[in-house]
Amino acid sequence: MRKASIERNTKETKISCTINLDGSGKANISTGIGFFDHMLELFVHHSLVDMDLKTVGDTNVDLHHSVEDTAYAIALSTTNALADKKGINRYGFFYIPMDDCLSRCVIDFSGRPELVWKVDLGLKKIGEMDTELFLEFFKAFTNESKCNLHIENIYGKNNHHIIESCFKAFAKSFRIAIEFDQRRKDQIPSSKGTL
Repeated sequence: MRKASIERNTKETKISCTINLDGSGKANISTGIGFFDHMLELFVHHSLVDMDLKTVGDTNVDLHHSVEDTAYAIALSTTNALADKKGINRYGFFYIPMDDCLSRCVIDFSGRPELVWKVDLGLKKIGEMDTELFLEFFKAFTNESKCNLHIENIYGKNNHHIIESCFKAFAKSFRIAIEFDQRRKDQIPSSKGTL
């Protein structure tokens, strides 16, 4: 089992995160932000990782630190669990339709951080969460996990559906990328020999 646990404590947030990349989609998540919890639970369910996550942040200021630091914690746990990335597919991509919208995610655990975010939202908030924080979440995840991550909402009207389809596409792409390539079980998936 590829598992990792981290504690991340700052003056702004206190976070504990345990991830099992070879899980079955069990989530125990509490960030204090209802809609964010919902998106992370969807991520866990569709990626088939198991995750225990608790974030206590300075939400009296705003939600920014909690969202960003949670992404750092999830990414660091993932990176630690992947170790040298030997045998993984490395790449993953998926399209997700959700009612009126269609979103796509492509990921490469390349060791180089780059985020492309092509998602336009018409609302400033979904639930209590500022919609600009979704970009901050994926930017922090990308920087800490050192992956290429391209997320695009191709079309859609309902903001809830757009973000949910993005998280589901992220989850499915993530799952494909971390799964083992049976033809390269003992190889690092790079012509350079390292990632």
